[in-house]
Amino acid sequence: MTTTTEPGATPGSVYAAACPCRDMLDLLANKWSALALGALEEGAQRFGALRNRLQGVSPKVLTQTLRRLEEHGLVHREVFAEVPLRVEYSLTPLGRDACAPLAHLRSWVEENIDRFD
Repeated sequence: MTTTTEPGATPGSVYAAACPCRDMLDLLANKWSALALGALEEGAQRFGALRNRLQGVSPKVLTQTLRRLEEHGLVHREVFAEVPLRVEYSLTPLGRDACAPLAHLRSWVEENIDRFD
């Protein structure tokens, strides 16, 4: 199988239009994903706790974000057979690995916010 690469992009590079890396980059570059992963660094949390922590996120957007993170193996969703039903979200090992660069980015933005126009 032959793949075509744009000028300046190598196969398997995020700069190549067909690179599957782009979906993951899109997911991680999303502000709600980055913030949800950061909030989960503190440990497993229920949906309501995450919604309270991520001020401004709608329940619909948070649900979509958590589903995408779970589908890509970054977040684990555990359902406890209790009455009432309890669901907790936690980071997977891959999710913990993704948190390191995202934490640096969040810190950089907070430290440099006054420099932006």
